[in-house]
Amino acid sequence: MTHRDSIAIEALQLGRQAEPLIAVRDIDVSFGLVRALKHANFQFMRGECVAIAGHNGAGKSTLMSVLSGARRSNAGWIEHDGIRHERGYSADVARGLGVRCVFQELSLCPNLTIEENMRAMHPQLKGLGWRKRARRIIEAQLDAIFPGHTLCGTDVVGDLSLTQQQMVEIARAFSSVDSPVKVVILDEPTSSLDKYTAEQLLAFVRKAASSGITSILITHMLGEMLRCADRIMVMRDGSVVSTLNAQGLTRDAIIRAMGQFVEGNPTPERERRAAAHSGEVYRWSLGPKQQTTLEVPRGSIVGLAGLAGQGQTDALNEIYAKARHGGSRQRVAYVAGDRRADGVFPDWTIAQNFDIRSLFDRACGSWIDMRRLQALFDAWAKKLDIRGAAGNANILALSGGNQQKVLFGRALASDAELVLMDDPMRGVDIGTKLEIYRLLLDEAAKGRTFVWYTTENDELAYCDKTYVFRSGRVTQVLSATECTEEALLAASFEEVTE
Repeated sequence: MTHRDSIAIEALQLGRQAEPLIAVRDIDVSFGLVRALKHANFQFMRGECVAIAGHNGAGKSTLMSVLSGARRSNAGWIEHDGIRHERGYSADVARGLGVRCVFQELSLCPNLTIEENMRAMHPQLKGLGWRKRARRIIEAQLDAIFPGHTLCGTDVVGDLSLTQQQMVEIARAFSSVDSPVKVVILDEPTSSLDKYTAEQLLAFVRKAASSGITSILITHMLGEMLRCADRIMVMRDGSVVSTLNAQGLTRDAIIRAMGQFVEGNPTPERERRAAAHSGEVYRWSLGPKQQTTLEVPRGSIVGLAGLAGQGQTDALNEIYAKARHGGSRQRVAYVAGDRRADGVFPDWTIAQNFDIRSLFDRACGSWIDMRRLQALFDAWAKKLDIRGAAGNANILALSGGNQQKVLFGRALASDAELVLMDDPMRGVDIGTKLEIYRLLLDEAAKGRTFVWYTTENDELAYCDKTYVFRSGRVTQVLSATECTEEALLAASFEEVTE
């Protein structure tokens, strides 16, 4: 089949007259012996949204780094508006062509203001009055994407929450300064957003498509794909294996195309576990005035919900401090939500990152046996499908989702009786998520306790009860049967009274 034939087929799959914009052709990328991309081929049409599905390590982010100019390929080429670029192009060329990218790991400079970060991406902002111009552009874009955001161009990025930083990064990518935006690559853009803010973004992506902007959405949220995308590109082991028309598509069909399987209903397992709770309860009074009380039965999974930045992470941090330094000295593990700042040690290997608490064995006063550590990592790497690099490679050799699996495996492989999780499934593929959910149920059945903050409301189905936060306070405590989408939304916007 010729490239012209494949272009025609792709246009027909869209079900409408589509104008070709940008394509990747026979793209290969290797990292040493690891072949991340293998003859990747796909064409994106002007004014469409394409979602990319695939397990962690399938090559999604690598392909987008080539498309955005962050990485050159070993072979193949990119076609843009009919012009062929052998092995891709530079980031400067990509920007000139109107290609923007929001990477999974944020690229903002924390010591600069929002308007100064605008200039870092758009050096054309210079001369007298550049700050005022940068502030006007970014604030207008924030208004368009996230109405009611409360951000100001003079805010220092390091003072913002992870959610707010993600909002700034997204708005900056969609901002036009001296050339029009044609393609915006969004790599896990909602991983740090609550459901309400994520819906604002998805609505804007559809609006942008109607105005001719092509969006490429990498996400493990199957519902987001179905609501937002025109087509879904499925990747597996570095290649594009299928293209699905999103109209009339089901979640199960996407999972099957990814070569993964559908999990059953968690309700029966959860109910059986709830009946077996020991009766012992963790109880914490939280907040500056100890005004919030959480009661967590041992052997249970308790969820923390609500809009992002409403005190859920602060609650986890306070519980961790109390568990570690309180009178009980409980064995506790923490899965950090911001892996870049709080999770991984970037200069260490994957195996070392996997079991940091055992790098020095206090019991015998000696350094850990690295062979034992490697064997432990290998066992959990197989269980969690951690792929992309060997255990002795640097942690940053892994994709973001695989790094997150390391953090999760580190907690489960420990001796902790209490595990605190700050949105732990960020960037994890659906197949591994389903396996992790099963592991959570199994571990809770053995008596391990989980306190789980998640921005994915579907995950609350695995929780015995859920505390909904608003402005640092709990507005509702929902049992498993009460935890519906409507109840969560109502409690998330409920005003807190003193």
